Amino acid sequence: MAEFDLIELIRARVAPGDGVALGIGDDAALLRVPAGQELVVTADTLNDGVHFPAGTAAADVGWKALAVNLSDLASMGARPAWCTLSLSLPQADAAWLEGFLDGFLELARLHGTTLVGGDTTRGPLSIAVTAMGWVEAGAALRRDRARAGDDVWVTGTLGDAAASLVLVGHVPPPTEGAVPSPDPATVAALAQRLQRPTPRVAAGRALLGLAHACVDVSDGLLADLRHVCARSRVGAEISVGGLPASDALRRAFGDGRVALQASGGDDYELCFTAPPGLREAVALALEQAGVDATRIGRIVAGNGVHALGADGLPWQPARGGYVHFG
Repeated sequence: MAEFDLIELIRARVAPGDGVALGIGDDAALLRVPAGQELVVTADTLNDGVHFPAGTAAADVGWKALAVNLSDLASMGARPAWCTLSLSLPQADAAWLEGFLDGFLELARLHGTTLVGGDTTRGPLSIAVTAMGWVEAGAALRRDRARAGDDVWVTGTLGDAAASLVLVGHVPPPTEGAVPSPDPATVAALAQRLQRPTPRVAAGRALLGLAHACVDVSDGLLADLRHVCARSRVGAEISVGGLPASDALRRAFGDGRVALQASGGDDYELCFTAPPGLREAVALALEQAGVDATRIGRIVAGNGVHALGADGLPWQPARGGYVHFG
């Protein structure tokens, strides 16, 4: 297939979207931002063999390519609206592209997101997505507004995606010892969290006006919370023994799960801070959004993230989180 055949294949599968004056087919898109809203823009690139294991199903790659971007919008409390897609492909493979679009556009429909443009080129498999949304003016959740005394919360559970990467041999285990061999159902449950993460868009929207600061957990809980502390000029104390874990992770790794939860990454949950006086309001808002959340620590004066084990003593992971150029 020629480049413009690939573009036409994509265009034919994309439905019109709200606020799109001009979408795929021109040099650039024309978009209308609603009055009283601020535009929120994020971009992520996924590379074959780095951000997803080689051989990952095309539909799962498509889903995840959009999911990691929607997760960034969620962490700002934004409502997704539009996205662009730039594809580098080793060859013009229509079957692979159709599968990719199955996953990508399925998630886009779930969150009212319209694909409005992008690019295609020949090269190693790489997917770059820019996602755009909007949030009420002045209301966005940010990394620089955590305050000493805030509770630290996390949505969902942590560690499943990192566990799956260990099981498939994509990354080494976090501690010495043999890699476990869980039952097929457990392996499948962990793989689902890796391949098809859930952007916490509803949770981000529910936290507007309640949370002080927020970040999505992509490189590992401790690493990402460290960004919040640095931007807010505060410190944090986290109880790693209280990190929420799925039944699948407990079955597969037992007590060895803690390192995966604290520094494994690829969770795409939200870590946020909020005043203690709003605990009931936060819990109710997230319950109404259909998302579980757990208090895991507190913001303190100082700097850095201090992890404490179940015994209350300082706890140090073998790895501090994903480092792109480490």
